[in-house]
Amino acid sequence: MISKNSVAGEDMLRIAKILPYRSPSEVPLRFLYGERVVCGIPDDFCPRVTVRRPDANTVQIVIVGQDAQGLEIRCEYLEYLDFPMTEWVFFFTNRGEGDTEPLSDIRIAGHLDAPAPVLHHGNGDTCGRDGYTWYDDPIDRTVSLGTRDGTPCNGAFPYFRLRDGRDGGYQIALGWPGSWRAEFSPDEGGVHFEMGQWRCHFAVRPGETMRTPRLNLMAYCGDDSRACNMWRRWYFAHILPRENGHSLRPMLCLHTYRIGGKEEFCGITEKNQIDAIQTYIDRGMRPDIWWVDAGWYACGDIWWKLGDWHPNRENLPNGFAPIGEKCDENGIRLLVWFEPERCYEGGLLLQEHPEWFLHWDEPDGTPSKNYAFDLGNPEARQYITDYVSGMIAQSHIRVYRQDFNFSPMHAWMAHEAPDRIGAMENLHVQGYLQYWDDLLLRNPGLWIDSCASGGRRNDLETMRRAVPLQYTDVGLGEHPAKQKQHRQMFEWIPYFRAHTMSHDDDEGNYLTGGYQKVDAFAYHNAMAPVVTSMIEYNDDDAMFDMGRKMTEIWRRAAQIELSGDYYPLTECRLNPADYYAMQFDRPECSDGFFQVIRNTKAQEDTFTVHLTALDDETVYRLSDPEHGETRRCTGRELREGFSVSIPKRSGILWFYRAESEDTQA
Repeated sequence: MISKNSVAGEDMLRIAKILPYRSPSEVPLRFLYGERVVCGIPDDFCPRVTVRRPDANTVQIVIVGQDAQGLEIRCEYLEYLDFPMTEWVFFFTNRGEGDTEPLSDIRIAGHLDAPAPVLHHGNGDTCGRDGYTWYDDPIDRTVSLGTRDGTPCNGAFPYFRLRDGRDGGYQIALGWPGSWRAEFSPDEGGVHFEMGQWRCHFAVRPGETMRTPRLNLMAYCGDDSRACNMWRRWYFAHILPRENGHSLRPMLCLHTYRIGGKEEFCGITEKNQIDAIQTYIDRGMRPDIWWVDAGWYACGDIWWKLGDWHPNRENLPNGFAPIGEKCDENGIRLLVWFEPERCYEGGLLLQEHPEWFLHWDEPDGTPSKNYAFDLGNPEARQYITDYVSGMIAQSHIRVYRQDFNFSPMHAWMAHEAPDRIGAMENLHVQGYLQYWDDLLLRNPGLWIDSCASGGRRNDLETMRRAVPLQYTDVGLGEHPAKQKQHRQMFEWIPYFRAHTMSHDDDEGNYLTGGYQKVDAFAYHNAMAPVVTSMIEYNDDDAMFDMGRKMTEIWRRAAQIELSGDYYPLTECRLNPADYYAMQFDRPECSDGFFQVIRNTKAQEDTFTVHLTALDDETVYRLSDPEHGETRRCTGRELREGFSVSIPKRSGILWFYRAESEDTQA
């Protein structure tokens, strides 16, 4: 069966609408060069064009031009041949002997055909319950979006859908791990857009390179569902990092959070980690990832006192090597947390190399107790690359987890001159990306988990190198919030992690402060491609029986999530009185699953779900492995309505597969 979400010729014809390369003077670049407005790469830059085929599914065009003063503009354009997608990024290098005139308001700008356009956009991860909210704005006026704290996803989300008012539209993503600005304005027959780094007015020094964000534009025919699933298919094919060349599969994470009664992972020891791993294995829950988060270094049992990235010698006298070897012996990936871009006052690295750090005052005028590590400093970046890469190799670390628990804009602004506004941010972004590229190059098979107080740095440039296993720090056990968050993640960044914990009381109210239950309901609300089971290694047998059963169901569902099309079947309104339902379908395999959750205060005893993407005449065999039930339904019956009756605070997950003609006969 061919999916309606497969790319068709009609889709590929829309390449002509998403700023394809035509000539150097028409590339979608606009900036102020001293007093001169520059559009495209002008003739006086003597542009040279190179065309190559990096692989069977892409064409790359590189345009390089340089003016008489030595400013070089490099444009890299990529056109995908298997999806209606174009991609643009620009670099500015000073080949002269003195500073360039200031470059200001550097923007990727262009026109998109879209009568009656409506912009679908979100607020990203705000570190609050209001995060992961989406809005629809008609472009009958200028709509301005962006972030201001130095991260790309706090308060605005650099992924957009522009509906064209007819039958289709555009998926747009801006790859920039700092602060960005985007404007969408009415234009004749459509929309004029401009996107770029938020603060941008800098002279480029001799030998220095600055860059723009990376812009991806996908055209689509059809409705929002088709837009979502074409994007997912492109993401899996071209963006999601791989492990030794293989697609990332579902991963079960386990850990010993707050072992020894200490906060975070300050209480881990070589012995308790190795013993806990073996206990999980013996009890039938072998992890794919063994998770070690903040606190393993010398910090006086206060995890946020950062700056010494040597393992705590009292607890880990041999470092991580014995734990990593234990993981390797059992086919487990060791994950270890780092936050190299921040140091607390008095930290060891700050004492040894104060010249590598930036300091700033808080908004109230008091000196910050944190210092920002300057990845824009090549010497500093080289040091941290060498050190962390060496530790990864020695410790058998297979997943490098990097966090980012502060807003860096204050640090950058405190150290910039009037003719260098935005330069420090630009150089830091380049250093951050180079740091990750070097770690990946030096450590074959390594993959990276991106975290920034949750999901504040999940732009597409970051996601080319990493996955967001901690896409938020909010609502980990508040299920209506998780359902709302998962809706966005499944659509835009479809490889992420959830926790099997519940924070509701006996009356169905959600509480704060760490109140936690682990049960089948928690597992139902954690049906993500990666899951952390919150079952402790020393829990009772009944808990492990439930965990093994639900893990088997989760793993089967997660594999379909990573190879199927996504269909949300209900709204997500942050309301515990709602039902929640979703469907994943694999048309190429004629199978899938759908899930219905009755939240803690949903009053109706029966809920009817209407499936999509199924063939009306085909008979499907349904199975509910949690309760041991099976059914047979036609695609038409499932589309017209399938009713479930489940108790409050429970879920049900039905797998389906088309019966063969022989079976039907």
